Amino acid sequence: MKIELVQLTGRDGDTAYNLERTLQAIATCAVDTDLLIFPETQLMGFASAQQLAEVAEPLNGPSVQAVQRAARERNVAVVVGMAENDCGIFYNTSLLITPQGIALHYRKTHLWPSERGLFQPGDRYATALWKGVRVGMLICYDIELPESARALGQLGAELILVTNGNMDPYGPVHRTAIMARAQENQAFAVMVNRVGDGDEGLVFAGGSAAIDPFGRTLFEAGREECRQVVELDLDLLRTARLDYDYLSDRRLLLNGEQIEHGDGRRELLIPCTTATVPS
Repeated sequence: MKIELVQLTGRDGDTAYNLERTLQAIATCAVDTDLLIFPETQLMGFASAQQLAEVAEPLNGPSVQAVQRAARERNVAVVVGMAENDCGIFYNTSLLITPQGIALHYRKTHLWPSERGLFQPGDRYATALWKGVRVGMLICYDIELPESARALGQLGAELILVTNGNMDPYGPVHRTAIMARAQENQAFAVMVNRVGDGDEGLVFAGGSAAIDPFGRTLFEAGREECRQVVELDLDLLRTARLDYDYLSDRRLLLNGEQIEHGDGRRELLIPCTTATVPS
C-alpha cells in the first residue's frame, strides 16, 4: 500500500485557499498512490470563534463534495480534516474519502484546551475496511492519550491515520507518541502535520511520520512543506504479531458498546463518566 503524506502550510479560516491546495495535491499525486493524508482541519484551518460558524460545513457541503470528485477522478482515497457543522453543533472532524464516497468520519474526542467551547468532542471511535485493511483515524491531541489508539486497536485497526496540527514546543511529544501508539498496538501509524505560521503566534512543528508495527520510523519529515510517498509492507502486520500479540494478551479491556455495521465499519461508543476526586 502506497500512502502519500502531504505536509502543507495552511491559512486559518481561508477555505478557498486550503481547498485549492488540497485539490492540487490530489490531482498531481502519483498514479499508483493508494491514499493521501493531509493535516488537521486542512480545509478550513483553525478558524477563530468569530469565523467558525461562517466557515464550518456539513459533511455534504461544497468543500467535501469537491474532494470527493477529485478522489473519484484520480481513483484514490483521501484523509482530510475539516470544521464540521452538524445542525449548529461544531466538530473537529477527519474524513476517509474513497472513490465511492465517505467511508469513515471521525470527530476528535480529546480537544486541545483552546478548542474547548468551540467544538464538541466526539463520542466514538471507528474503523472501516479499505482495500482489505482495517483503518482507523485519530486527530492531533488524541495520540497523547494511549487509550485513543487502544480503542482503535480493540476494534482491530491495522492502520492508524492521524491528521495533526501540532505546534512548537510540542513536536517531540508527538514524535514519541506516534511511535509508541504504533508499537503498542502492533499497527502501522501515519501522522501528517501542518507547517509554517498560524494565527495567534503559533508555529507548526511539521515532523510528519510513518511508523511500522514494531515502532520503527519509515519516514520522518522536517519543518518545511513536503510530499512523501511511503510504501507499507502489510506482511509486517503478521510478523509483528507472530510471537506475541498485545491485544490478545492484555487483561484489561476498554469499556464501551461495540457496534458492528454491515458495511464493515466498527464503532466503540465512549461511555459517559463522571470524574471523582479522592477525599
